[in-house]
Amino acid sequence: MNLFEFDLPTKIKAGVGTFHQTAQYIKDLEAAGKRLFIVTDPGIIKIGLAEKLENALTEQGFITKTFSDVKPNPRDVDCIKGGDAARAFEADCIIALGGGSVIDAAKAIAILHVLGKRPQDYAGRGNIPKQVTPLVAIPTTAGTGAEVTRSSVITDTEKKIKFTIKDVKIAPAIAVVDPELTYKLPPLLTASTGMDALVHAIEAYTCKLSNPIADGLALEAIRRIYPALRTAVQNGENHEARYELMIGATIAGIAFSHADVASVHCMAEAIGGLYDTPHGIANSMFLPYIIEYNASADLKKHATIARTIGIAADHDTDENATKALVHEMKQLAKDIEIPTFASLSQVKRSDFDYLAESAFKNGSTPSNARTITKDDYLMLFTQAYGEKKQ
Repeated sequence: MNLFEFDLPTKIKAGVGTFHQTAQYIKDLEAAGKRLFIVTDPGIIKIGLAEKLENALTEQGFITKTFSDVKPNPRDVDCIKGGDAARAFEADCIIALGGGSVIDAAKAIAILHVLGKRPQDYAGRGNIPKQVTPLVAIPTTAGTGAEVTRSSVITDTEKKIKFTIKDVKIAPAIAVVDPELTYKLPPLLTASTGMDALVHAIEAYTCKLSNPIADGLALEAIRRIYPALRTAVQNGENHEARYELMIGATIAGIAFSHADVASVHCMAEAIGGLYDTPHGIANSMFLPYIIEYNASADLKKHATIARTIGIAADHDTDENATKALVHEMKQLAKDIEIPTFASLSQVKRSDFDYLAESAFKNGSTPSNARTITKDDYLMLFTQAYGEKKQ
């Protein structure tokens, strides 16, 4: 019966075709102004989506400038460049068009545009001293839920670690959630971002900071994401599966941003910082091991997830239901061809102590359902590495 609060500052515009209404949504946002700084990545430039957005905005009288120097696992140095460019442009509003990396970078750029310095200077919870540039987020993957969260995960390029900025001031003012933008995503990207969304929902539901509202959202996200994921990976043109994944990812984003993630993310961010592993793939690698480790801390909740996705019946014991969940998360990753930790060519056992330390220092470690130490992380990295390569 813990105390909690639930504040959703983001207006969500969701459904097929909403992307084409973006200019009108921004017009309706009083704080947006006329000068729009678009943050995206080279892939979005290549497929012409950024140009479509630029043209639509220009036709409505907006002045735009596009910054596309964003990489997967967004880097501090690129955010600093973006902040400088936004300041030189005198941006009134920042538009993020891309996946979670782009949206996280745009959040950091919104901070640096107003306050300067480095993203690291605002790491942790509630360390942004004043309001930043308003942000509109347009996700092009169904994964991170960053379009509705108040967090930004950035890579420190010197220390080779990830850090998180958490503050309601960087929550987007508007999220334009259009599943049509995901129809052409390749299978592996669909798989990795979909698993990221599933992990968000599972960790929001099982972590120590869970609450009744986030729990309901997390279970609804799981109900949508799990049955759609294999279908969307195998047939990207299945519009119903794409819709379920996209909406599920957004719901999962709301859930974990009002609870927390936990040790799956701590391990994933450790290898993402060191090896630049795509975040969704990293999350998928460690999910079964953390479920197995955490089960004893809250067997009922883990069993509820298994029953929610239909792999356990009401008459099954909670213990057997949870065992089925561990097995199914491994099988799901295999079916959608997510690589294992052992299959990453850059992984070295000599790095495990560093990775365990990095995971333990992550701000979400205290939120894990079961108390976890550096030695526990070391055991889990070793256990995950012991799986056969795919």
